[in-house]
Amino acid sequence: MQIHVVQQGQSLYGIAQAYNTTVNDIIEANEIPNPNRLVVGQTLVIPIIGSFYWVQPGDTLFSIAQRFGLNYQELASINGIPVNFPLPVGFRLYIPPLPKVTKEINAYVEPRGSVTPALEEAVRDTAPYLTYLAPFSFQALRDGSLKEPPLNQFPAIAEANRNVLMMVITNQENDQFSDELGRILLNDQEIQTKFLDNIVATAQKYGFRDIHFDFEFLRPEDRDAYNNFLRRAKQRFSEQGWLLSTALAPKTSAEQEGLWYEAHDYRAHGEIVDFVVIMTYEWGYSGGPAMAVSPIGPVRDVIEYALTEMPAEKIMMGQNLYGYDWTLPFVEGTIARALSPQQAIELAAQYNVPIQYDYEAQAPFFKYSDEEGKQHEVWFEDARSIQAKFNLIKELNLRGISYWKLGLSFPQNWLLITENFNVRKR
Repeated sequence: MQIHVVQQGQSLYGIAQAYNTTVNDIIEANEIPNPNRLVVGQTLVIPIIGSFYWVQPGDTLFSIAQRFGLNYQELASINGIPVNFPLPVGFRLYIPPLPKVTKEINAYVEPRGSVTPALEEAVRDTAPYLTYLAPFSFQALRDGSLKEPPLNQFPAIAEANRNVLMMVITNQENDQFSDELGRILLNDQEIQTKFLDNIVATAQKYGFRDIHFDFEFLRPEDRDAYNNFLRRAKQRFSEQGWLLSTALAPKTSAEQEGLWYEAHDYRAHGEIVDFVVIMTYEWGYSGGPAMAVSPIGPVRDVIEYALTEMPAEKIMMGQNLYGYDWTLPFVEGTIARALSPQQAIELAAQYNVPIQYDYEAQAPFFKYSDEEGKQHEVWFEDARSIQAKFNLIKELNLRGISYWKLGLSFPQNWLLITENFNVRKR
């Protein structure tokens, strides 16, 4: 497959001709929301086998081959040129498909009150690309019982697609993470026993095969209690043949301060659980100033720290399936509007503004002025930004990637999963 960035004056017809494909194939693959008014800077995934590369100043056959992990003699042979052919700038070379690696893919799904038909359809469409399907969430209660989310057809969809159904359990009360609830569950042994008994019964009832604790904003003094709880949970769940996983805040050191971080012991989790999901997103968040949601530099910093505490095969890198639209200037207390990558493209088309790309953050963005004259800044994800994350996963040989959350349209992501990975099924 080819990632193409729309340039000024280009049309789908011309782009299709350049890649020896059809307009309909490009529209269908990308579910293009604006086929008659492409946005400058918009990315398209071209559904062809392999890709093309246009020679840039300073390129040599050897340097191009190295870039794509090929032998320069093989590259010359594929393109029917001699190895000493002087490559002119703009010359088109065909690059054969690169080998795929096997990785695990998780996606959370969050029904808010009920499972809408659109959300269920999104889960059905996405399940073939997943190793794990994670309904969010079972909320722990102070007496050790559980408040269940609506599941509807999720267990059946998971079974039909060989997804491991992940039982996500949180310390949330009234949709907020509670350190007091965490304190009770982690320190009161009688309630903890009841809690574990209820988890086992519920997992058996629905067919969950991974138990996933997303305990956040715990008291720093409960760090060891959380580790001990996980050891006890691991023993119980191993008896059932289940996996145990946790969600971790994005830390860059063991001593990192802050309520989100201090009770999450990377080294202990790496030793106890089968894998972790590290929440490497929300640098740009709804209540903060405009910036990339998951800039590649900070994401790398977190993962490289994690690799000093646990093996790569236990690390799932977190990834957002959304962006934000901020009203400028940013004012403390205001909330940015969440939107999908498809909605971001439609917005850029609506206001006829080009999409720009921050190469340091590896993220697309644009600015526009609304009907009331208010200035906006939008950061989101596109094929380039997600490919940068996939490259990082392959470079560091991580277990895989975990998405927050389904129901936000980003068809290019799933196209690129099939191009980069063989998805492990369990």
